[in-house]
Amino acid sequence: MDSLSQLALGAAVGVAVMGRRTAVWTSAAWGAVLGTLPDLDVVIDHGDALLNMVLHRAETHALFWLTLLAPLVGAAIARLHGEWAHWRRWWLAAWLVLVTHPLLDTMTVYGTQLALPFSNHPFGVGSIFIIDPLYTLPLLVGVLVALGLARRRPVGALRANAWGLALSTAYLAWGVAAQQHVTSIAQASLARQGIQAQALLVTPTAFNTVLWRVVATTPTHYHEGFYSLLDTGPEPQWDVFDRGPALLAAYARDPAFQRLNTFAKGLVAMHAVDGRAHVSDLRMGQTPTFSFTFDIGPAAGPAPDPQPALPRGGRPDVDRALPWLWARIQGQVLPPPR
Repeated sequence: MDSLSQLALGAAVGVAVMGRRTAVWTSAAWGAVLGTLPDLDVVIDHGDALLNMVLHRAETHALFWLTLLAPLVGAAIARLHGEWAHWRRWWLAAWLVLVTHPLLDTMTVYGTQLALPFSNHPFGVGSIFIIDPLYTLPLLVGVLVALGLARRRPVGALRANAWGLALSTAYLAWGVAAQQHVTSIAQASLARQGIQAQALLVTPTAFNTVLWRVVATTPTHYHEGFYSLLDTGPEPQWDVFDRGPALLAAYARDPAFQRLNTFAKGLVAMHAVDGRAHVSDLRMGQTPTFSFTFDIGPAAGPAPDPQPALPRGGRPDVDRALPWLWARIQGQVLPPPR
């Protein structure tokens, strides 16, 4: 999730755990700091754009390492504020703030390596977009009201914060339920058309959980469609695109391709551009523009001496994408901007 959401979640969790044992501003401030701490791994440059992608949300998001870090952080905060009598509570607060960060990230589609060092599997539910105001606003309002009421009405302050946490968590649950509903619709649609998908992705479009993007892959093609919960039709309108099977076969054993293919759970496509082989992660973005596309070598096949992958991803034309998004959310069946 975006940094503001993680900051707000960390602050809310900090206030909820510490309660009246410390000043609300203290628990909110430390919660905000610790809530953004795991994302500092973005400053690490691995010397390769593709590696930078797949190694984000790795060790700094691993529950094992964060659990080991929590007592040290809790003890340091308690000592700093002269609250050693509450150091175990600070330990609990630090642990919950640290681990809720990767757990929230896991609800997005990107991929979070929660189980390191035991497994590098990239967990990703994909039921919420990385920026969603309906998730973030309850947290922010709850924390701000808590800060405003802390001196005059401490009980009311904690209650407001708890309501913010409850509403944001309920929104996450709603996203999972909506995702399952759209998944069943997509599966039925594919079955009616006789399409046997190798992989199926159902994830929300930007800033909402009403309009969902659906991607189904076969060995040679991928099918992309959109379905709004306000649609009157029974199924997504599918478009079919070539996955570049010849390039997929040529690069099947290439380390860079394998790295991205594993991270994206097979939801990749390749195409040649100016004699170069580009591989795209189909999970983020929409045809023809994907957030993560990489130049990994010559279109003729992997080079004997591979070079670092080069970023070739992009963003959609906002002037075209946002009006379409708003209309499509409302159930107007319009072709997506291509």
